Amino acid sequence: QVQLVESGGGLVQPGGSLRLSCAASGSISRINAMGWYRQVPGKQRDMVASITWTGTTYYSDSAKGRFTISRNNANNTLWLQMNSLKPEDTAVYYCYGDLSPGGTSYQDYWGQGTQVTVSS
Repeated sequence: QVQLVESGGGLVQPGGSLRLSCAASGSISRINAMGWYRQVPGKQRDMVASITWTGTTYYSDSAKGRFTISRNNANNTLWLQMNSLKPEDTAVYYCYGDLSPGGTSYQDYWGQGTQVTVSS
């Protein structure tokens, strides 16, 4: 069974930094892409950053220049370094993976989410 487990959320002051981690475990044969999404109450879940198996990265306009996505393919770990945080970055952040479990077709997997609160 594939699981994505996030960590690293918390309370930070405006201008501060946080680093989110996501550990993917289980019988993962292939990874097409992984990424970070965020959601605030009453709104849809939006993509923040993603990275393909080949290392191509994508960022939302709000994340460009402040956030950096990276990964370790050897142990299926994903990170999101968030700098210059703003109150509007406050949200629940979810790890996402487009993964192939046990050699089957690619499927979408989500972590349980981690709360990030930017406030003074």
